[in-house]
Amino acid sequence: MTALYDVAAIGNAIVDVIAPCEEAFLEAEALVKGSMQLVDEAQAIALYGRMAPGMETSGGSAGNTVAGVASFGGRAAYLGKVAADQLGDVYEHDMRSIGVAFDTMRLTGGPATARSMINVTPDGQRTMCTYLGASIELAPDDVKPEIIEGSSIVYLEGYLFDPSEARRAFAKAAGLAHAAGRQIAITLSDAFVVDRHRGALLGFIEGQCDIVLANEAEVKALFETDDFDAAAAKLGAMTKICAITRSEAGSLVLAGRDSALIPAFPVEKVVDTTGAGDQYAAGFLLGIARGLPLATAGRLGALAAAEVIGHYGPRPQVSLETLAKAEGLI
Repeated sequence: MTALYDVAAIGNAIVDVIAPCEEAFLEAEALVKGSMQLVDEAQAIALYGRMAPGMETSGGSAGNTVAGVASFGGRAAYLGKVAADQLGDVYEHDMRSIGVAFDTMRLTGGPATARSMINVTPDGQRTMCTYLGASIELAPDDVKPEIIEGSSIVYLEGYLFDPSEARRAFAKAAGLAHAAGRQIAITLSDAFVVDRHRGALLGFIEGQCDIVLANEAEVKALFETDDFDAAAAKLGAMTKICAITRSEAGSLVLAGRDSALIPAFPVEKVVDTTGAGDQYAAGFLLGIARGLPLATAGRLGALAAAEVIGHYGPRPQVSLETLAKAEGLI
């Protein structure tokens, strides 16, 4: 059956607040450089007041990925929870304006729309403090069968593996997708997610996932080893397809006995690494959804990652489709 969407994603719907900072600011705020920590609404408001002027944009890992899919000219849908408030209005408008189908019912009478305070040091490293708010209220009823069954790939955000209702939503999505002959993909999201849920993640990957995306730190954490090659081999043996990013060292993609080392695209200057993994996922998943060779899918991912780290913000600022065509990738 022909798919309505190349990729449908389920994730935390978060408005990103991104600002430059110096190392001294992180020290003054007792923030660990390069980390992601959860904060409550009061902490988020207080930190926002102390940050430098920056930009606000609809984000969330999986939301950024489907924005990338749309930039490639792909058909994308998104399932994520926002509140019936001003930031919820902004998020919904942003997603629809780029051509992503987004119709999740909004939360009323509960937490506010989620936001992430992202401070970026001069070397491009991001340090995130995230208030999850309404995003973790996503429930199985929000998983629409017509979206899941109509998507070539259903992409799940590892950050949502924490709330029990969201995990039930993942299970529902996996069941619907496989019954319809669709593929389930997951991103491990962050090493802290892996550390918190290692056993459950391993079980979900082995039993429900067709495609896994991770970075080097996450895959090492998953198998509790410092040996990258050993960890990559274990993940490859558990999945039909996996892609592991390694920053400037590129990425490794595996599918059964097939593998490819994908070099990173050159970047004149790394400005902000926010969204690099999300955009890699966009290109890679679009390539797989369209039946392109494994190495081509990896190159699409590397191209998207290179575009996004050259500017502030987690989403493309130019057409990824145009860039890909110029490279002869699509």
